[in-house]
Order: sequence, then C-alpha cells, then structure tokens
Amino acid sequence: MGRFYNWKTNTENRLYIGWFGVLMIPTLLTATSVFIITFTAAHPVDIDGIRELVSGSVLYGNNIISGAIIPTSGAIGLHFYPIWEVASIDEWLYNGDLCELIVLHFLLGVACYMGREWELSFRLGMRPWIAVVYSALVAAATAVFLIYPIG
Repeated sequence: MGRFYNWKTNTENRLYIGWFGVLMIPTLLTATSVFIITFTAAHPVDIDGIRELVSGSVLYGNNIISGAIIPTSGAIGLHFYPIWEVASIDEWLYNGDLCELIVLHFLLGVACYMGREWELSFRLGMRPWIAVVYSALVAAATAVFLIYPIG
C-alpha cells in the first residue's frame, strides 16, 4: 500500500494522478464514452411525456450540426432516476436518462479535476490559486447542467 500511495502522489511522475485523479479518470472516461455512443447511436427519447419520440443521434438521421443528446423526459419529473430503480433498461433509455448519466459523471469528474489541481499545488507547496479560479468554471458548469434543468 505504501508503494501505491507514493506512486500515486509522486510529483516527479510525468503525469500527476493524485487521489482525486483516482476518481476523476474513470468518471470522465465514462462521461466521454457514453456521450460519443449516445451522440452516435442513441434511440429516440420521449422528451415531453406525450409519447412523441425525439431523435438526436447521428444514426437516426441527424448530422453533426443537428445531432444532440436528448435530455431527460419531463414525464418522469426532474428527479434522480437511477438505472437500478427502473423496471427495464428500455424504460430507462426511453426516458432519456443517458443524458443524466453523462451530466452527473461529467460534473463529478470536473469537480475531481479541481481537487486534483488543489492536491498538486499542495504537494508542490504552492498556493492553490489555479484551483480557486477553476472553481468558478465548475460553478458555471454545475449551474448550466444541473441547477438550470431542475428549474
């Protein structure tokens, strides 16, 4: 365990990972890969609850300009709709919760990136001004992707 700790927090490495990086890397990889798959091949989503499906993916006739990740359906309300609470995966996909998966993983990854910047400055004995400045961008992303959709 000591060697792992030293390797993870060593500032002499070419790429500093740190303890925040342990959480940041998988969450950002998940958000990025699900975004690419959803943008390319997601099926249509019931966006407003009236059973009229809206298509946003490239395989359903959109191009790169008109393609979009369709947000969560208004039919289920604006609440946390985890995959383990649904009756089937089809219901979860039908209600557009790939968007929720992308947004929540993205926000957690971005917050971990800010923590990683703070951790690196702490290990180098610097003042954490970069992490403080980056917190404004994290707050803006949280407002746009999490607070605004809630209402």
